[in-house]
Amino acid sequence: MSTINLEAALGGESFADLFNETIKNQDMKSGEVISAEVVRIDHNFVVVNAGLKSEALIPLEEFLNDQGDLEVEEGDFVSVAIDSLENGYGDTILSRDRAKRLSAWLQLEQALESGELVNGTITGKVKGGLTVMTNAIRAFLPGSLVDLRPVKDTTPYEGKTLEFKVIKLDRKRNNVVLSRRAVLEASMGEEREKLLETLHEGAIVKGVVKNITDYGAFIDLGGIDGLLHITDMAWRRVRHPSEVLQVGQDVEAKVLKFDQEKSRVSLGVKQLGEDPWIGLARRYPQGTRLFGKVTNLTDYGAFVEVEDGIEGLVHVSEMDWTNKNVDPRKVVTLGEEVEVMVLEIDEDRRRISLGMKQCRANPWEEFSINFKRGDKVHGAIKSITDFGVFVGLPGGIDGLVHLSDLSWAETGE
Repeated sequence: MSTINLEAALGGESFADLFNETIKNQDMKSGEVISAEVVRIDHNFVVVNAGLKSEALIPLEEFLNDQGDLEVEEGDFVSVAIDSLENGYGDTILSRDRAKRLSAWLQLEQALESGELVNGTITGKVKGGLTVMTNAIRAFLPGSLVDLRPVKDTTPYEGKTLEFKVIKLDRKRNNVVLSRRAVLEASMGEEREKLLETLHEGAIVKGVVKNITDYGAFIDLGGIDGLLHITDMAWRRVRHPSEVLQVGQDVEAKVLKFDQEKSRVSLGVKQLGEDPWIGLARRYPQGTRLFGKVTNLTDYGAFVEVEDGIEGLVHVSEMDWTNKNVDPRKVVTLGEEVEVMVLEIDEDRRRISLGMKQCRANPWEEFSINFKRGDKVHGAIKSITDFGVFVGLPGGIDGLVHLSDLSWAETGE
């Protein structure tokens, strides 16, 4: 057959054109990433032209981003991978997903070699750590590499997008291992140097609660940990640091002491505000009556908070006019609002003495007004002792009839 007849049989295409096309296709390999132009966007497919004999159809979902939105338009040039040079019908099968994965693996390999950081989103928990999606590749974040210190509860990290360092990569096994701790250690040195330049006594700093103990809390200031002692958390009495702080909480504090050689920082939160004890005696002169909340109960009395940071003691002897040894728990309850009177304030020792009985009428004064010496009174016998009989009188007063006064005729013994 002649060349002319062959060209006619092939629809006008020259043998040279077909040969060159064949050679071109043979140069391409399955898995290779090439550039293609978006020609048309149909309902279910994106049609691309990669310079091959025919246009290729790629499923539309391969061009959707994580939010489900289409990320290409007609005329855009995109990277696609060759899945198959020949599917049996003369078509070349292209894949956008495969190209993105190949590109992602290449970026991860480059990051591993150069030490460049990668972004990723923590998606969930697995045995021994967390899963991270980085550029559509599922990676593993060991629990020991989540933070600078061991993390017991990783729940707060889930869903967060952070920077990671690639520390291990095996494409054949589809294995990527990341580290967040390496990123923090690298940045900690820079932050530490910057912090040391500005850190001084009296400075206001911000940090995050890293650990809570019985005596205080350690605050991460960014490369340096500061101690916030329990006595410097609030002007009021704090029984345990967990009452006012929790791990991971953002805190603003004042630097009280700073030892640069030992890198020790003492912090205070209550010092950010004014000392409520200053001028307290002027605000509450002796005899002032006010309401407060019972914050603590002891065998010797009750502590009452009269304003934020100011607690005073109501001694057991100042609770009741007639019973000086009453159990405080039988008079008031924790959290109860009570009326008290200021008896004495010592600003230097930060002590305020309060009284509850002074806010009620004194039954002894009323009794002395209503009854004179020699008056006859009636009352129920409340108790009998070896030395006499106690009789209940008006106002809750107990009167003693000594055994020598029980009878003229008998001794009472």
